[in-house]
Amino acid sequence: MKKIMACALAIVAGGVAAVPQADIDAAIARGVKYLLAQQAADGSFSDPQMPALTALPLWAIVRGGEAKGEAVKKAVGFVLKTQRPDGGFYVPKPGRGGSGLGNYNTSVCVSALYESGIAPTRAILDARTYIAGSQLTGDDTMSGGFGYDRASRRRYADLSNTSYALDAMRRTEGVEEFRPQGEAKADLNWEQALKFVEHLQEKEGARAGGAAYNDRTPQGGLATNSTGRVQLRAYGSMSYAAVLSMCHAKLTRSDPRVKSALEYCSKFWNVEENPGMGNQGLYYYYDILARALSVAGVAVLEQPDGRKVDWKAELSARLLKLQKPDGSWVNDNNRFWENDPVLVTSFAILTLSLCK
Repeated sequence: MKKIMACALAIVAGGVAAVPQADIDAAIARGVKYLLAQQAADGSFSDPQMPALTALPLWAIVRGGEAKGEAVKKAVGFVLKTQRPDGGFYVPKPGRGGSGLGNYNTSVCVSALYESGIAPTRAILDARTYIAGSQLTGDDTMSGGFGYDRASRRRYADLSNTSYALDAMRRTEGVEEFRPQGEAKADLNWEQALKFVEHLQEKEGARAGGAAYNDRTPQGGLATNSTGRVQLRAYGSMSYAAVLSMCHAKLTRSDPRVKSALEYCSKFWNVEENPGMGNQGLYYYYDILARALSVAGVAVLEQPDGRKVDWKAELSARLLKLQKPDGSWVNDNNRFWENDPVLVTSFAILTLSLCK
């Protein structure tokens, strides 16, 4: 009877009925059950050399309602053991020109630890100091951004790593009130971060408002045009990363930059693929989409033809359709490690938790 009533009350947006809450909860529970069965004896998941691959399922399990379970304690314990003296969470890899993707791993790990509610405050404060010290300075287009590694041999930043760093710093900022008196507080140059993000937005043309990965790699830029200017390549996941980053930098939906990005997202709305990338990074796209629109306070996307899209309804319906019988999700395309069902299931659970 309850399910029938829920279906009867479901709102319809663009022909897609909202998924009943009970169905979303059941899908999340199946996903959490799958993740719990994949945890190693030491508390890690997937690759123990990549702490973020333990932090993401930790985060998902907590969001899925298992915050007080033994698996969470073990995962938190494992992640804490990977924290280095400089505050970062990573496994050093000296021969690879960096510190084991220290920026990426630390941003994901500190977010998950904070969400767990049982991590030591000191560990979070030290991670914030590490992240703040990883922001690039200078006067080029990379200034204000973040790359994969603080100890990289080359000067590099991209919008994906930057959005993770900004999200982690804004998410955990309340912990700074517990920093010991006399110790320097950790924060970012938010104005410079905003300039980095804004630079990656297309300013004109069919993809105006959309954002690129960066302006120096094949992912981020195409061949220069006749004027010598790099033609950026905006696509779905990076455009939502821009929305998330700009909102964390305290811009509102009425700001022209945010408004333009949201117009791009509405114009190219799609839950079948990552616009401009096909099925590459599809579940990362779902996760960043849900986080961005939630932080921006967007409930409905209005498309150019006037159709109003209830993004939570369409996204949750798509994810429930893609869930495997064992409770997992996986991408057939392994770009960005998405043939790992633990990683992808974590993204799916985190996304669904924001579709409620």
